[in-house]
Amino acid sequence: MKKLLKFLFITSDDPNIGLLVLRVFVGAAMLTHGIPKITSGPEFWEKVGAVMGSIGVPGPAVAWGFMAAVAESVGAALLLLGALTTIASFLLVFTMSIAAFVAHAADPFDVKEKALLFLFAALLFLLKGAGRWSVDRLIRRSA
Repeated sequence: MKKLLKFLFITSDDPNIGLLVLRVFVGAAMLTHGIPKITSGPEFWEKVGAVMGSIGVPGPAVAWGFMAAVAESVGAALLLLGALTTIASFLLVFTMSIAAFVAHAADPFDVKEKALLFLFAALLFLLKGAGRWSVDRLIRRSA
């Protein structure tokens, strides 16, 4: 009976399977947002980076926009692989926090929802790590 219930509910005793599936999906989905930003160029980066200036953060807007594009592309690729997960997750948490709470602060929930979902998924990996099936784990095992 126990095996039947386990089969019906498709559960696993290994939480790393869920971490792997979520990490790969979130990384790939974020890449679809990051690659267009990284390839858009300085005019787009200036527009994205202007959000930081609007909250009083000093520095050229184009630099902030470029860093957001790098976070959403390189950070997403690293998350997908489970490589440097703490750094990649931090970059995504920071970027999605600015997106959700600054860029879309006045927008209704359904507009900021995507940024919040990416934010909390990245926060999970920042707190939990990449899991067993990751580049981080391979590096730790060989060190």
